[in-house]
Amino acid sequence: MGEAYTHPEVLVSTQWVQDHLDDPKVRVVESDEDLLLYDLGHVPGAVRIDWQGDLQDQVVRDYINADRFAELCSRSGIAPDTTVVFYGDKSNWWACYAFWAFTLFGHKNLKIMNGGRKLWLDEGRPVTREVPSHPATNYQPKGGDEAAVRAFRDDVAAHLKASRPLIDVRSPKEFTGELLHMADYPQEGSLRGGHIPTAKSVPWSRAVNEDGTFKTVDELRAIYQKDLGLKTTDDVIAYCRIGERSSLTWFVLTYLLGFDRVRNYDGSWTEWGNLVRAPIARGE
Repeated sequence: MGEAYTHPEVLVSTQWVQDHLDDPKVRVVESDEDLLLYDLGHVPGAVRIDWQGDLQDQVVRDYINADRFAELCSRSGIAPDTTVVFYGDKSNWWACYAFWAFTLFGHKNLKIMNGGRKLWLDEGRPVTREVPSHPATNYQPKGGDEAAVRAFRDDVAAHLKASRPLIDVRSPKEFTGELLHMADYPQEGSLRGGHIPTAKSVPWSRAVNEDGTFKTVDELRAIYQKDLGLKTTDDVIAYCRIGERSSLTWFVLTYLLGFDRVRNYDGSWTEWGNLVRAPIARGE
């Protein structure tokens, strides 16, 4: 049997979730790229949190403020001591993104359902179209350590100057500059293609299995530590196009492999690829 993840408590199985569907101290949250999936059927009792409509400010490119986060949690039946379990499509891209956003606000009891929406459905577990109505709470956000988990463009520039590790988790053709977005998506959002100089290409998908679950700790170490040469003491910044795929890599490095300092650059390529005079590299 392989070695356990550094923080195995942040991952729960689909069976664990099913066993806790009626637990008042647990709130299940579905967060998808495709918002219609929730309406087609979701885990009973799960609430929907829209990564864009609920978590992001609709005017300034940033996250909602603490008051709006408190409102979101309160209406979702989430109290400060509630264990929040995230799951979603795309091998839990957006579940990890929501997990990361909740971390920004200091919520402590956070988990990911390993395998996400795909595994839940593949196993034939119960789904419903009923939208739950949970009792509202009086949520008081504590505030998180944003600087520990989030990088801004100036941080990335300083990282680049200091030759510290940068991980580009996009697809290979996005990394080389052939595409501005993933294949089969609209090619928009950036004026230039390529990657941040010195960044290493490690597509997010290498960290997950076909069933949506995360790879074993030995497999993950082979990718990030053996092949890439990273050490758990390294100061690492991960990025993609808007920070959603890189939040999954942030989760893997931070919780599954136990890296000391990993930050997600949510400005990512839509910001860096549009910055005047920002250095860009192309090709492999």
